[in-house]
Amino acid sequence: MKSITIRGIEPELSEKLKQTASLQGKSTNRLILDIIKKELGFEKEKRYSRRYNDLDDLFGTWSESEFQKIENKINRERRIDPELWE
Repeated sequence: MKSITIRGIEPELSEKLKQTASLQGKSTNRLILDIIKKELGFEKEKRYSRRYNDLDDLFGTWSESEFQKIENKINRERRIDPELWE
């Protein structure tokens, strides 16, 4: 593999790259390679990494009484009306 040297990186940019890499659990080199690949269209699509826009962000934020209220409402809605199934 080839090596490329990038000159003229300001200290603020260097620090931001290091911080971002650390937060993502990557080396600075890996972060920069990932950024370049993504920008140039070489990034491989990850399988099974779909993000859903559902209620996951609410998970664990309800109080016990709120949870019971919601669960009771859902359970009432799940009841089968025998007259409709005859």
